[in-house]
Amino acid sequence: MSASKVYFTDMRCPVGTGLLDKLKKLIEKAGIDSIDMDNKFVAIKIHFGEPGNLSFLRPNFAKVVADKVTSLGGRPFLTDCNTLYVGRRKHALEHLAAAQENGFSPLSTGCQMIIADGLKGTDEMEVPLEGCDHFQSAFIGRAIMDADIFISLTHFKGHELTGFGGAIKNIGMGCGSRAGKMAMHSIGKPSIDPEKCRGCKTCTHYCAQSAISIGDDHKARIDHDLCAGCGRCIGVCNFDAISNAFDAESVILNERMAEYTKAVIQGRPHFHVSIVNQVSPYCDCHAENDAAVVPDIGMFASFDPVALDHACIDAVNAAPAISTSVLGQCAHEHNDHFTDIHPSTNWRSQIEHAQKIGIGNMDYELVTVK
Repeated sequence: MSASKVYFTDMRCPVGTGLLDKLKKLIEKAGIDSIDMDNKFVAIKIHFGEPGNLSFLRPNFAKVVADKVTSLGGRPFLTDCNTLYVGRRKHALEHLAAAQENGFSPLSTGCQMIIADGLKGTDEMEVPLEGCDHFQSAFIGRAIMDADIFISLTHFKGHELTGFGGAIKNIGMGCGSRAGKMAMHSIGKPSIDPEKCRGCKTCTHYCAQSAISIGDDHKARIDHDLCAGCGRCIGVCNFDAISNAFDAESVILNERMAEYTKAVIQGRPHFHVSIVNQVSPYCDCHAENDAAVVPDIGMFASFDPVALDHACIDAVNAAPAISTSVLGQCAHEHNDHFTDIHPSTNWRSQIEHAQKIGIGNMDYELVTVK
């Protein structure tokens, strides 16, 4: 298999040249114009950022991609799926409000925003998978699967569970419905906090396995022998009383995310962009962000998400640690920035499994765009 091309441009902007102009030139050089977008629906997967976090991608980056899609005759929309954990993006109303609070709007991005798995994270499509180790199907937000073309726009960063968060995580984890996120994250079953439960019985109506009952104390209970672990009860609970155990170890979680990525991109045109700036050590899902661990590096684009992630990893690992960051204060025992920050993770398993199941190539040729 020949090396995949990954296109790169740095963050330097001489007077008269803007960063957004460089991004447009980058995606054009990488070949986005070769995709037939005429009258096609184009999903642009982005993380809108948890309010309080300031390291997420600014909407200006999204507008460059959306405007380019529109110029090619496409119908772009920004999209993400609801979160599994409790926060400001756990259902579509809060999710859209959070996106707007962080500056995302049709005016700032040039396109509409759609929460792909609906109001409560249950509007999904079960996508068949072949040649995978963990899943025979994946539960993906319906609007994402309804699109004709898929584009990922990713803020590249560290991650406490997966080592790093790049294109594969943005696609695989980000496009999973609540049931999909449950399947990737948890080996176990959801549980109910009796102090938060109101006994409203909503969860019992949505459980297809009849695994949830209401006790004499008017609190819900889950029979784990009957529970299928689909996570629908988490999505429909209005009081955040139901949660899952995040018990999948790093290697398994990374492999599962890669398989969900395959479900999203297989069988249709796809293109991927990663911005490597404000490289925070943790996920943008936190309602805060720590200081960047390396200086801003640049922007990358490719048709291959595996090669793209590998190129970004190598670029970050080659960069000097910022002395005042958590990375600068690490012992640096591993000669690997991601493992130094999160020693219990194994980021290599993510791209190795992605290559194994055929969604991309770890070998890449870096093409610099001036």
